[in-house]
Amino acid sequence: MTATIDTTTDQFLGELGQQLRVDSVRATSGAHSGHATSSMSAADLMAVLLGRHLRYDFDWPDHPGNDHLIFSKGHASPLLYAMYKAAGAIGDEELMTFRTLGSRLEGHPTPRLPWVDVATGSLGQGLPIGVGVALAGRRLDKQPYRVWVLCGDSEMAEGSVWEAFEHAGHERLGNLTLIVDVNRLGQRGPTRHEWDLDAYARRAAAFGWHTVEVDGHDIAEIRGAYDEALAESDRPTVILARTRKGRGVRAVEDREGMHGKPVPDEEEAVAELGGVRDLRVEVERPAAATAPRRAQGVHADLPRYTVGDDVATRNAYGEALAAVGADREDVVALDGEVADSTRSQFFADRFPDRFFECYIAEQELVATAVGFQVRGWTPYVSTFAAFLTRAHDFVRMASVSRARLSLAGSHAGVAIGEDGPSQMALEDLAMFRSVHGSTVLYPCDGNQTAKLVAAMADLDGISYLRTSRGKSPVLYGPDEDFPVGGSKVLRSSPDDVLTVIGAGVTLHEALKAADSLADEGIRVRVIDLYSLKPVDAATLRRAAEDTGCLLTVEDHHPEGGLGDAVAGAFSDGGPVPRLLRLAVTVMPGSATEAEQLGAAGIDAASIAAAVRRHAAGHGTV
Repeated sequence: MTATIDTTTDQFLGELGQQLRVDSVRATSGAHSGHATSSMSAADLMAVLLGRHLRYDFDWPDHPGNDHLIFSKGHASPLLYAMYKAAGAIGDEELMTFRTLGSRLEGHPTPRLPWVDVATGSLGQGLPIGVGVALAGRRLDKQPYRVWVLCGDSEMAEGSVWEAFEHAGHERLGNLTLIVDVNRLGQRGPTRHEWDLDAYARRAAAFGWHTVEVDGHDIAEIRGAYDEALAESDRPTVILARTRKGRGVRAVEDREGMHGKPVPDEEEAVAELGGVRDLRVEVERPAAATAPRRAQGVHADLPRYTVGDDVATRNAYGEALAAVGADREDVVALDGEVADSTRSQFFADRFPDRFFECYIAEQELVATAVGFQVRGWTPYVSTFAAFLTRAHDFVRMASVSRARLSLAGSHAGVAIGEDGPSQMALEDLAMFRSVHGSTVLYPCDGNQTAKLVAAMADLDGISYLRTSRGKSPVLYGPDEDFPVGGSKVLRSSPDDVLTVIGAGVTLHEALKAADSLADEGIRVRVIDLYSLKPVDAATLRRAAEDTGCLLTVEDHHPEGGLGDAVAGAFSDGGPVPRLLRLAVTVMPGSATEAEQLGAAGIDAASIAAAVRRHAAGHGTV
């Protein structure tokens, strides 16, 4: 079948919807896997969007005026790829590489394709990120683009979706439209509300959204719904579309047990859908837009702290962030209602137009930042390190999205003191070290913190900085350099019996222990391993060769933190030194910082005792 229909008619859009279904069937059948029926239910919704309302230049994916289309139901990727084919962005030959080795058309979309903003497929993330993209359009870019998000009804059970609903309603994002494909069936059976559109509408309206309910297979109704959404300027719109999963093929339509599978008979299904088509859509391009100018500075005005002064690294983070913001207009800061504690308030006070309060909704906090970086901004995200665990899946998917994010977690470890274990991040280093391509930093003093905060602005991927609540002595001068992937050797002699490796809080304890041991005639090397990923393997190996034993001390659980980072430096088959660890292996309670460090066995006294045991066992005392 060829394109002989007037492209301005609803008949053309109906045929386009059928083409999208056919191509979804063909792609999944060719791959012998994939979500055909989930694509077929939303085909009419996407045909009308592509043919009438989307403004996008496929030849210029970075056009600042382009609309943004985010497939939150990323498993419906065959539909998205069929849209790209209809728009002329890919050919039929590439479409049929779906899910094959080396293909850009992965099982769930990723930014390997230039028209994909973010990776999706972990349900409940598309709308929160879309909120970030829309918020950037309203408050930062001030561009007239729109954000369209396609969501499945199953993911409406995700809490992150409702964090996004509330945030978008609060910000009155009239440039955001959510399209919910209410096809009634999830993976194993019916969804919670099935086809009860009003159940979804009541909830959305309560968050300040404009709601429209439509038959998701009626072209005129869909077109009218999009027009209605475009007319809304001061509140987001959700289009609740009743659809049928597997629409158009009797063998699978509205049938349980067909999720995530090709249709049983490709030839029969294609025939039932009217055969293969080759319709082309001339997607309307956006009006001319000017990319905003964003200054790139050299961080010349970082705060400078005097050696010996007591400075909390969280304070240094906030002051350094404000300084970086003064040098770089692309830097934005986001916080989860603890800016007075994380000290991002310093940035907020100086640059209120570039500070974003995301409240106690950590998933939306990270998602908003992901949305900002889609638009070319450089986001810094801060909250208590313990609470970033709630957003781990958003961080994981941000890595899949090739996103550039800087995150800062404050109030880490038992060193926070009396607040107790619910507030103590003892897993954060492991969490961030496990993220693909991440950078993990743990500074010990103010000047080190300031330099690393500035460096994060230019790092690719996910960067994490761990800061501390309490004050600690400044060890380094303000002109010292701290390259990512480096370390500092603070105590060293030819007579070292062991190397103590710390970071952050425990680095100070290691120095106290080293000085007290020196008074006893026991020499130890002390390394400040401020970069946990990448790690300074060369310095660690040299210390191992010189002293024969490495003792790691960390305010973190033993799994995945500093000790594992050090051990990893010896995983290439070379000689492995004796490795000793001090870490938090107990369940903390409430106590002072000093009491907490002592109870966990990571204070100076515990370090010194461990060194003495080692020295005695090796006849060096």
